[in-house]
Amino acid sequence: MLVTLPTDEEILVSREFDAPRHLVFKAWTTPELVRRWWSPRGEMTVCDIDLRVGGAWRYVLVLRDGTEVAFNGEFREIVSDERLVHTEIYEGAPVQGEPPINIVTFEASERGTRVEILVRCGSKEVRDMIATSGMEEGMQEQMVQLDELLATLR
Repeated sequence: MLVTLPTDEEILVSREFDAPRHLVFKAWTTPELVRRWWSPRGEMTVCDIDLRVGGAWRYVLVLRDGTEVAFNGEFREIVSDERLVHTEIYEGAPVQGEPPINIVTFEASERGTRVEILVRCGSKEVRDMIATSGMEEGMQEQMVQLDELLATLR
């Protein structure tokens, strides 16, 4: 997984998977599958996904130390097997202004599927807060677990 900061208000995460993009998209948007890879540091107790434009999603995790963390957002654009655009709010942080927007693209690649997540933040301060929150470490674990899950879906 590669994480870069292309602008003062953006984080770009990219990773390739050895699986066709329809399976990667399915694993990204199906609650029973998301539960198997999205919670690398504990147990996912809530995984709600209303996969439609205007629909909401919400994930609640109980970390290994017992801490509960939750994230939610709203889908703004959905192109099956190709693109998801949604907001993402960490419920433990104060919301100031517009929430960050995640633009997730699923592109066919030589290996299988290249996923890019462009996080657009409202300011450099929000970008830096997200970038230094442990996000990269947690996402690295998630991507390994997603890779392992995808191997079982073929």
